[in-house]
Amino acid sequence: MADWFDRAQALEQRERDLAIAAQLAKPRPAGESRSLCLCCKQPIPPARQALGGILRCVPCQTTFEQGKR
Repeated sequence: MADWFDRAQALEQRERDLAIAAQLAKPRPAGESRSLCLCCKQPIPPARQALGGILRCVPCQTTFEQGKR
């Protein structure tokens, strides 16, 4: 018999799975990455450039995404 804790865990897992699926469904940037950030002109680390389609450094991208909300 499932108790309240088991039901809570199942609900949490379902919500986590939905959140992950929503993130994976978002379009990913594609194409060539910039070597300098579009906003601050600082170099973008090579590991980040390897993702493809990167235009901004992490701090500038964070600010950009927060501005969209």
